[in-house]
Amino acid sequence: MTTDTLGDAKVLGPDDGESFWQPVPANGFVRNLFNNDNVAATQNFAVGTQTVAPHSFIREHTHDRNEEVIYVVEGKGLARVDGVEHPIEKGSCLYLGHNRKHTFINPNDEPMTFVWFFMPGGLHGFFAEIGRPRTPGEAAPEPFPRPQNVAEIEQRTVFGWTDNSHGPKD
Repeated sequence: MTTDTLGDAKVLGPDDGESFWQPVPANGFVRNLFNNDNVAATQNFAVGTQTVAPHSFIREHTHDRNEEVIYVVEGKGLARVDGVEHPIEKGSCLYLGHNRKHTFINPNDEPMTFVWFFMPGGLHGFFAEIGRPRTPGEAAPEPFPRPQNVAEIEQRTVFGWTDNSHGPKD
């Protein structure tokens, strides 16, 4: 079947898209590229990049309603999936289905950057809520804590379970 209707099309340059500094323990920053808030997609998705600062990590977590694809574009580190560590480096790709416990660790002196593709979307909203706006080229801020209500934000957005041992303390 053919149709005369054209779907949306957009192009972003290397400094385009929303960007947010991320709190400890990941540090680094996120770029929210495309999602259902900024393109007229027929499927619910979100895609962006995350740069994990040297000697930092993303807390172990699950997504109970989402699937995720990770593609490493710079650096190297470790992905721990369901307790099993996998070395990852530029060119590595992971698929993470519902409820798979996973964390990303950068024990190195250089940043590690990956593309994330999330279905259905929503991850971009989480990053915006917990981060601080970033302008490309600006110096990284001193490490800063997660918001006090991070558990509520996680539950409301895209997380099933999250290791809160690195979260805010009362």
